[in-house]
Amino acid sequence: MPPLRILLLTTLAMLAFAGNSLLCRAALDHTRIDAASFTTIRLLSGALVLWLVVRSRASMRAGAGNWMSAFALFAYAAGFSFAYLHLSAATGALLLFGAVQATMIGHGLWRGERLALRQWLGVMLALGGLLALLLPGLAAPPLPSAGLMLCAGIAWGAYSLRGKGAGDPTRVTAGNFLRAVPFALALSLLMSSGATFDAAGIGYAVASGALTSGLGYAIWYSALPALKSTHAATVQLSVPLIAAVGAVIVLDETMTSRLVAASVAIVGGIALVILSRRIAASSVADRGQGGRGAQR
Repeated sequence: MPPLRILLLTTLAMLAFAGNSLLCRAALDHTRIDAASFTTIRLLSGALVLWLVVRSRASMRAGAGNWMSAFALFAYAAGFSFAYLHLSAATGALLLFGAVQATMIGHGLWRGERLALRQWLGVMLALGGLLALLLPGLAAPPLPSAGLMLCAGIAWGAYSLRGKGAGDPTRVTAGNFLRAVPFALALSLLMSSGATFDAAGIGYAVASGALTSGLGYAIWYSALPALKSTHAATVQLSVPLIAAVGAVIVLDETMTSRLVAASVAIVGGIALVILSRRIAASSVADRGQGGRGAQR
């Protein structure tokens, strides 16, 4: 794949992922749609677009998704929507990103991965930024909403881990979106007494599901094979920053000093973990090549 195309696809995917926060916050803050209806429409429209993408492609790789992954996807989408009832787009994106990365790092530790001192410093820096963001104060986000977004991030981290090696990622994601729809419909039915929506809210939900979710994931999975795993992890550091800038420009949100400091600590700390892992992997590869050279 030409480098320019890789750059374009990767940029579009990151903009789409950040756009989910902006669309959800805009819908719940400026339209009449409720969080359950937004979740259902988002998952339904995402499933439809991903099904169309899968039907238009000829792939030799299998993949259909499963109910456990679908429930994790639903838990993420529902927690995401309800959290954004009272969170700013920038704060929500930062909390989500931190929780996803913490879940991935925690899973690696549980599986026996060892972190170097520099990586542990990165973990502590990121945790410190998260605590600083959540400490009581005028600029602190509401704890129930922050907790929901952290749970959404954990669910998305679990979903991502379950998806590794499951087959064609676009097919798997399409299958999981389709299976997540019944969970969302059950939630909407359970909360039908408080259901409200309008044309604008439905439009935002469809855009979130069809464009920034469905097409966003399809674009990302197109670019992913051309990216090294460390590069893929590194570029995702841009998502909460794009969301924060977009929130200021599009939603007229205010960037507090607390949010800026927490963003630097969380994103910087996780970057330290990822980049240190990349340096360690490169060192191991270099030593391996040196050993093979000596044998020859």
